[in-house]
Amino acid sequence: MGFGRAGKAVASVFLRHPDFRLEWVLRKQKLLSHHSAADFLGIDSSDPGTIFSRDEFNPEELLERYPVRYLIDFSTEDNIHQYGSVAAEKGVRIISAISNYGEKTISFLKELAKKTVVFWSPNITLGVNYLMFAAKFLKKIAPGIDIVILEEHFKQKKDVSGTAIKIANALNVDASQVYSIRAGGIVGKHEIIFGFPFQTVRLIHESISREAFGNGAVFVAQNLENKENGFYVFEDLLLPYFSE
Repeated sequence: MGFGRAGKAVASVFLRHPDFRLEWVLRKQKLLSHHSAADFLGIDSSDPGTIFSRDEFNPEELLERYPVRYLIDFSTEDNIHQYGSVAAEKGVRIISAISNYGEKTISFLKELAKKTVVFWSPNITLGVNYLMFAAKFLKKIAPGIDIVILEEHFKQKKDVSGTAIKIANALNVDASQVYSIRAGGIVGKHEIIFGFPFQTVRLIHESISREAFGNGAVFVAQNLENKENGFYVFEDLLLPYFSE
């Protein structure tokens, strides 16, 4: 779902991955309808990757005619309300990387999770989620330290990064300690600054290419394969690796 800058990068990763087959791409615009995503992206792949417009099918028709195991959403915040119930009824597993869902939509995801596997992360890169793990452990060691969060993104991004908000919530940091920089074409950079009395620790994650979102989506799909119906976040997938 979605074929913007992130969606194109994610599609390119799945088209090249030997363990997955990209069946189709759904986007708003009619431009490129019935073209191959692989051809458009210049990737040598035997996957169908057919591009469809939302106007062509309703969600039920689409999933009836072109069934899939995973549905990966890099579209818009409201799109889950269009396809979510149908996907859940059919047992299609949902992986959502939408940055900012409201509380009502998160509740809706949890309702869908009663019928299928639902995963949500405002930032689906493996690296930034590992960053949050490391930050939580550091705060446990020194709970009283000062913490500042700095996020940098491309000039056109308007809202505060959903990832920065998630980091702040995870570390119980006030929103006033989250700072934003908008410049040029920065893909995404998040820095957590821990201010000790006589030293400073900085944890930094930087997305060099949007294909990092595709690598993250692949990791999620692989680690959801044997999961039972339920609502999952990145921490659920990473914890087993830390307990081994």
